Amino acid sequence: MERQEILDKVITLVADHFELDPASITGETNLTKDIDADSIDFVELVLEMEDEFGAEISDEDAEKLITVNNTVDYIAARAK
Repeated sequence: MERQEILDKVITLVADHFELDPASITGETNLTKDIDADSIDFVELVLEMEDEFGAEISDEDAEKLITVNNTVDYIAARAK
């Protein structure tokens, strides 16, 4: 899967989950500060990403997913 395809899917997931305009989300969007996601919101988003990409994201790794770009890079590195 190409990085741009992963980025588009992550942006769509974030926009849908938090009821945001996808155009307002960039690679630099901070998932906790810019979106104001609490810990439950974030866990739910991680679960949706696991379903979408068929990859397990450990709790330890999830803590490192700060921006959309961090998330895309993480998924891209594991999607072969």
